[in-house]
Amino acid sequence: MRLFACIALTFVLFGCGESDKKETIEQKEEIVYDMYEPSEMAILMNQMYEHNMKVKQDILEGKTPTQFPMDFLKIHSAEMTKASDRNETFESFSKLFIATEKEIFNDESTVDIKERFNNAVNLCVACHQTSCTGPIPRIKKLLIN
Repeated sequence: MRLFACIALTFVLFGCGESDKKETIEQKEEIVYDMYEPSEMAILMNQMYEHNMKVKQDILEGKTPTQFPMDFLKIHSAEMTKASDRNETFESFSKLFIATEKEIFNDESTVDIKERFNNAVNLCVACHQTSCTGPIPRIKKLLIN
């Protein structure tokens, strides 16, 4: 019986020691996460979205937006997630976007402010249908019904 108790005790001691070693090794392993870093263009697009949400709210409250945000001009130079996306189609859409967005702030326009705003939003949707389609549902939330 004594022999059995000694053998059992040996297994328990060595078994626990092995377990402790594994935990120590696992604790020392460094976990490296591949974190998403948005491109300059992604950051700019998010800023444009936030700005246009404020413009939408102003329009719904009967306020007329007065100043075109000059940061929007960075659309022509901001680094894109995929450099190959900066193609002729994108360049055409970005020029139209700037012109259409500036029209929102045109006091002398005979076109209703809601229509001018929705024209700019619809242009964003049209551009995103050519590439980077993921944000389309979010962009559509900007439309004024």
